[in-house]
Parts: sequence; C-alpha cells; structure tokens
Amino acid sequence: MRELEKKIIFVGGKGGVGKSTSAAAIAWKSAKEGNKTLLISTDPAHNLGDIFDQKIGGKTNLIAENLYALEIDPEIETTKYINSVKENIKGTVNATMMQEVHRQLDTAKASPGADEAALFDKLISIILEESEHFDKLIFDTAPTGHTIRLLSLPELMGVWIEGLLKRRKKTNDNYTQLLNDGEPIEDPIYDVLKERKDRFQKAREVLLNPNYTGFIFVLNAERLPILETKKAMELLDKYHLHVRTLIVNKILPENADGEFWQQRKEYENQYVSMIEETFKQQQLVYVPLLAKDITSKQQLEKISYYYGKG
Repeated sequence: MRELEKKIIFVGGKGGVGKSTSAAAIAWKSAKEGNKTLLISTDPAHNLGDIFDQKIGGKTNLIAENLYALEIDPEIETTKYINSVKENIKGTVNATMMQEVHRQLDTAKASPGADEAALFDKLISIILEESEHFDKLIFDTAPTGHTIRLLSLPELMGVWIEGLLKRRKKTNDNYTQLLNDGEPIEDPIYDVLKERKDRFQKAREVLLNPNYTGFIFVLNAERLPILETKKAMELLDKYHLHVRTLIVNKILPENADGEFWQQRKEYENQYVSMIEETFKQQQLVYVPLLAKDITSKQQLEKISYYYGKG
C-alpha cells in the first residue's frame, strides 16, 4: 500500500526543503479526490496560512472544498494542558495546598518541554478523536529533530507512566495493608495515570499500523538534507516507525538554460544518484522546482499533480 493512500500521513524533513508545500499539495490532492481531509501544522513557524493566502489559526477551518486546516498554537494548547492537569487533581489535593499547587503549575507553563507535552496531547486527541470525522489526516511537522521527539513520545511516555503506575500501586497496596484494614482505597491519581497510559497505547498502535499511518520525508538533492534524512530514518526505525516514501523536491528541469544552470543540473544529478543508492527501499517521488513560490490554490493545483506519480 502506497503511503499517499493511507489515512494518516506525517510529512517531515529538514528545515527549508518544502515540507509545508508538500503537505499542502498532498492534502489538496486528497480533497480533490473527494476525501474529507484535515491538514494539521505542528510546526510553531506555521506556513500553511501563507501557502493558502488566508488566516488559518488554532481552530479547524474549511479552506477549500473537502479541505480543512488547523495550525496548532503551542501557547493555547499549553494553557489547555495545564488547566486539564488542574482539573484532574481537583479533590486529590488538600484545599489549603491547592493554591500553591496551582502556582507551581502556572510556573510550569514556561518550563522547557511544556509546549511539547501540550502539543503531544493535542496530537493524540486528533489521532484518536478527530480522525473519526475525516477520511484523511495530513500532518505538516516541524523540522526533523522535533518530529522525531514527537513521534517517539507515545512509546517513551507509555514506559514512564507504566513505572509511575507500578510505584503508585505498590504504595496503595502498602497503605491498604497497614492503615485501611485490607479494604481497597480509591486513588483518583492512579485512575488518571491509567487513562493516560491507555491513550498513549492506543495512539502508539495507530502510529505503528502500516495499513493506517504513513511517514513521508521531504528532501532536496543536496548533501545535508540527504545525510539528515538518513539519520532521521535510522532513529525512527528504532521506534518501529518506518519511512517508506521520500519526496525529492525542487528538481531542476532537464532543459535548464545557461551555463550556470547546466552546471547546477550536473551537480544535482550526482545527488539524485546518491539518493537512489542510499534509499533503495523507499519509493521516490520527484517534484520539480517551479519558477514561483507556491502562494495560491492555482499553483497548489499544478504542483499536486506530481504527488500522484512515483
């Protein structure tokens, strides 16, 4: 099954190679084929609004027939995430301590990793709940390192919460034996942790299902994007997330005019050969360099043609 035919598609790659344009073109093609499609940007430096020449923002918006878009706002999602934590601990913390706990949580909003945790929670909500309302989900991700962390979190967080659950259960069992006459005690925190673990597990099952989820990397025929893509794919392989399609973007035309462009084309051909040698197991989709940036739906229509080839 080709990656472009799958329900959920993550589009990743080095900064500046054309991820957002590629994700937009894939989503456009999907919508034109009659699929109700949601295009989601997880990159804090959102580009989708520029490509479609309209404001998108943090709510799901209809931007063309069958095509919806959403730019996840890390600040908004972090606030929602912290508020949900406050709600979860309500009733589990002494009322006199609640104000201090809330102060600590508000401080945590600015801590390293808070945005990423909130983004991760939103990602899981989209995968598990939003997906029911759409035929396809296309994720335009941030540059490579961020994408790897995001996609590996279901496994890492699942293991971490499993450890917390075991320690919590052991503490509860000891408390029951010593102080509660053997009667089981209610533990809302344990229940919240268990629910989160189950959600992480479900999300991980979706990500690992090769019939359901596909991973596509975009690269240019240049040395650094090739090397970074190879490293990223090797890292994702360790989490059993396999990239099976590569979009080789901004390929110069064969009839490039002038001595400079002819030399550049010869240089590019060497890297195309390197790509074909390095990524023998992947499907390669070649997309040409256009004379203008993609800033209109008409240009997107033109470029989307190439995403049906390969």
